[in-house]
Amino acid sequence: MSQKEVPALFIYNSLSRKKEEFIPINPPFVGLYVCGPTVYGDPHLGHARAAVTFDVIYRYLKFLGYKVRYVRNITDVGHLEQEETEQGEDKIAKKARIEEVEPMEIVQKYTISYHKGMDLLHCLRPDIEPTATGHIIEQIALIKKIVDNGYGYEVNGNIYFDLEKYRQENPYGQLSGKILEDLQAGSRDTAGIEEKKSPHDFALWKKATPSHIMRWESPWGEGYPGWHLECTAMSLKYLGNKFDIHGGGLDLQFPHHEAEIAQCRSAHGHDPVNYWIHNNMITIDGAKMSKSAGNFINLDELFEGRHEKLAKAYSPMVVRFLILQSHYRSKIDFSNDALAAAEKGFNRLMAAVTLLNEMKSSPEFSESVGPFDKEILDICSRCHDAMNDDFNTAQVLAALFDLSSKINALHNGQLLKNELSESALHELVNTVDQFVFVVLGLNNETAGEEGITDELIELLIEIRKEARENKDFATSDKIRDELQEIGVRLKDEKGGTRFEIDR
Repeated sequence: MSQKEVPALFIYNSLSRKKEEFIPINPPFVGLYVCGPTVYGDPHLGHARAAVTFDVIYRYLKFLGYKVRYVRNITDVGHLEQEETEQGEDKIAKKARIEEVEPMEIVQKYTISYHKGMDLLHCLRPDIEPTATGHIIEQIALIKKIVDNGYGYEVNGNIYFDLEKYRQENPYGQLSGKILEDLQAGSRDTAGIEEKKSPHDFALWKKATPSHIMRWESPWGEGYPGWHLECTAMSLKYLGNKFDIHGGGLDLQFPHHEAEIAQCRSAHGHDPVNYWIHNNMITIDGAKMSKSAGNFINLDELFEGRHEKLAKAYSPMVVRFLILQSHYRSKIDFSNDALAAAEKGFNRLMAAVTLLNEMKSSPEFSESVGPFDKEILDICSRCHDAMNDDFNTAQVLAALFDLSSKINALHNGQLLKNELSESALHELVNTVDQFVFVVLGLNNETAGEEGITDELIELLIEIRKEARENKDFATSDKIRDELQEIGVRLKDEKGGTRFEIDR
């Protein structure tokens, strides 16, 4: 789609809490920054939710013709165990201590693991993937600017953000709706408060203790950057002091993203971005995902079926499909039943795609307008409308399933081909190809090396059964013959049809 044809896209802005028309700062260019993982463990379902959400947003912006620069960071230092109070060990340093290796070995191991998981989910790699440790110079320069502007102060080699001073001149808490006084009243953690001007102040730079391995020289002595500062420095470096979209999980609104806004305003006098997008969280069997509760599922466990809550292994595309079935601002409950239902839905959609591919070159369609053209074209338009309404993938899938019903009707003769024009078929083919593969990023796994899945074979057997009941023996024989060509032999018996696969 060319830039001139870009329709109005509306995005729910977490800052204004309403849908706003997307107007890029410098069209056709779009800057997109997403908070990436802290790499101290294998990727899990939470990582998958965020990655798929912003992968679809990235894909759709490119589909509309925008030239997108997608930046997603890797946090490899400075993320402490207790995020809100900035206490405890560095998550990566702790993992390195437990495994008795260097911190950068942990970073390398789990960065590779993260990439592997996201690749399997068919997520496109970002255009730039900066690391916090690779941008220490930029972070020190940003701290200097904040301090020079009067919003930072030093105590014993630690640099803190002066939040009370900032709040005298700027709003704080608009993104998350948090009220600092209420948060402090409910907090029992007072560690480090004695050296801060206010208990709400957060660290821009932390002095390294003698035992702290990850440390860098700075004007304030050896230390390491604050977690909030890292994303501000990296996003502004690659996307400019004001860019279009900043994304991340809902759990990052406070304190992380609130701090990012404050840091940028303190350094440059304005907000960093125009649109904030946050994906909602996931639950497992209705409960918050937690290692201690035993319902924490890594992607490898999910893909291999190595978890007590799983009845079987589920493919990456089934997981992606399940995520896409919900709007990104809605919660998703992962369960074995939900995954099984998603697997059936995914296979139904892929079966329709396969049938459509068979009909692409059919000469039997009308050359003039057919009576079902408008109905088909209206469903195709719903795909565009849904994505333009805050990236509503759930409604896109609903429209695609309506198109699937039309494809099946064309294939089994319930909808005659001379009732549909060739131009309408062309729009149908384009819409399915574009939205299934390009926008939603699904991948027809049955075309891969592992061959056709058992679930899809069962679905084709059911379609063949309906064809035989309708005395459509041509379709019945075609399904049988083409399955046999790829090594699947059907055997019709009194109790039904079973299949054998030549290994």
